[in-house]
Amino acid sequence: MNAISFNKRSALVGVLLCFLGQFSFARVRLPHLVSDGMVLQRGVRVKIWGWASPGEKITVRLVGETVFAATDDAGHWEVLLGPKKAGGPFNLDIIGINHIEVRNVLIGDVWVCSGQSNMELPMERVKEKYPEEIAHSENSFIRQFRLPIRYDFNGRRDDLSSGRWEPASPATILSFSAVGYFFARELYEQNKVPIGLINNAVGGAPAEAWLSAEALRSFPEEEAIAARYSAGGYIDSITAAEKAASESWYQHVYEADKGLRDDKPWYDPAYDASGWPSMDLPGYWADQGLPGVNGVVWFRREIDVPASMTGAPAKLLLGCIVDRDSVFVNGVFSGTIGYQYPPRRYELPAGRLRPGKNIIVVRVINSAGRGGFVPDKSYQLTAAGQTMDLKGPWKYRLGMTAGPLAMQTFFQYQPLGLFNGMIAPLLSYTIKGVIWYQGEANTSRALEYRRLFPALINDWRRNWGEGNFPFLFVQLPNFGVAQDQPSESQWAELREAQRLTLAVPNTAMTVAIDLGEWNDLHPLNKEDVGKRLALAAERFAYGRKNFVHSGPLYRQMKVRGDKVHLQFTEVNGGLIVKGGGALRGFAIAGADNKFVWARAVINKDEVIVWSDAVAQPVTVRYAWADNPEGANLSNKGFYASETLPASPFEARKSSR
Repeated sequence: MNAISFNKRSALVGVLLCFLGQFSFARVRLPHLVSDGMVLQRGVRVKIWGWASPGEKITVRLVGETVFAATDDAGHWEVLLGPKKAGGPFNLDIIGINHIEVRNVLIGDVWVCSGQSNMELPMERVKEKYPEEIAHSENSFIRQFRLPIRYDFNGRRDDLSSGRWEPASPATILSFSAVGYFFARELYEQNKVPIGLINNAVGGAPAEAWLSAEALRSFPEEEAIAARYSAGGYIDSITAAEKAASESWYQHVYEADKGLRDDKPWYDPAYDASGWPSMDLPGYWADQGLPGVNGVVWFRREIDVPASMTGAPAKLLLGCIVDRDSVFVNGVFSGTIGYQYPPRRYELPAGRLRPGKNIIVVRVINSAGRGGFVPDKSYQLTAAGQTMDLKGPWKYRLGMTAGPLAMQTFFQYQPLGLFNGMIAPLLSYTIKGVIWYQGEANTSRALEYRRLFPALINDWRRNWGEGNFPFLFVQLPNFGVAQDQPSESQWAELREAQRLTLAVPNTAMTVAIDLGEWNDLHPLNKEDVGKRLALAAERFAYGRKNFVHSGPLYRQMKVRGDKVHLQFTEVNGGLIVKGGGALRGFAIAGADNKFVWARAVINKDEVIVWSDAVAQPVTVRYAWADNPEGANLSNKGFYASETLPASPFEARKSSR
């Protein structure tokens, strides 16, 4: 081969490589949401978008419609597809220099499921409560896209880092939002229209984390916090300092724990714990001999297991434990949970239990506050259809004490971060509406929530550009120890802020003060929450104006002498006392704002409230408590067997 021929070939190879490089760069790319199994919103124009080389021509085809676009200077393109009827599955074709076929596309209704942990809480956490539902969850017309947690303080993200559409089935259902699934199931049963759920809830997230930079301008304190987190290196410096402090704390715990340093570790069945004192579990050790202790406490229980329970797998239920635990059964490590909220459900293989004497040991680390075992949970051992109760006396011993560990900074809780990271990438995706379950993280700032929450709704609607889509939200449930006298309540203040948000057009509120658990921030009854949200959707999203979607909502009060006459909307079939008997949950006060329990009666479509101790009433409260146990005003609900509870409220006589 001569030099000229060689040079010509080299030049051709160079041109070919350059062309191939351009070909690779030009390939059409789609956002994660536009992917196999997606659900597109029916009945309206929907946007399909993506990226390619600047100036590239794009063709999009779906259900007989073909539309064209060209990328802009930044390589972004988008098209609008005309309204489609519910149905599918279909294939969506996107053609540029390459061809992408998005398979198994449904056309139906798309709902964003957002908020904090009670919306995020997956079916896995309630699987013991709903085993039949999980076993029969196969429905390819209900699908979820679960977002990864992501925050950004420096700008809006244009795509998600990961995620995929999954149909409901026994193999996938455990990752579905429990509230979202029951909401979707109810809507599908009523309408037979595919339902797509976009699950972007984040446990513990306050409302301000979901606000855009523009909305935060109305909240200067939160805006300043967001600006601080956007500073270069700020997050890294906090992360490094807190990581070092945490590692040091836990290293000290490990090194100083006598239970790990004795000649025999305290989980060893041969260890002699006969001299340990006893403590009744469940309960908190601060109430039983160890006040003000953070660190490690060990618990041991000897049980006598019949031979009939030892030949099969077993399950050890240890309720909920504050904060983290490690469990040993007959000296064998059997599981651990790293924070307080998840239920402790430890699976034991066949043979782990022995006939006769067995030793269960729980090592509990508490880093702050009150450590122990949450009351009124399941503490038992089950195997071969038999159950052993584990409540009662346990031996205990203090392993070590330590000062409380400083609280970690959760960056996803800071203003702006979640909007940029988890809302901005959704804004081109056409939706039917939003279901929202949040508020626990804002209870200490309930008055501010009266502005924050409406601002969030209006902010999302403005950014989505779809008008006043339905925004359906859950009022905080009952939680905490019930009080025997009227008292102030941050949870009640937050519920009032939620109720007042109903002034925002096309919103609805699901009352849940009868669906919570006094001892659990994450109550298990998510089915009724989802059902009630679905009732609201039927009314506000599906045009069924006569649907009973809510319990009674306070409208106005009139003072006549020493009695207050309260009027309500959403009376529907009439006001009733749920369960019968006397009407309870009302408190009344005069100008001194000192509340006493009041007598109350239903008179047609109003409630009359009074107390002999208040001659000139000014304010009435209903269900005004963290846990308004006994509050029983309801109306006749949609289901024959169900009534819908009235919302808590505060009514004050006008000063005019």
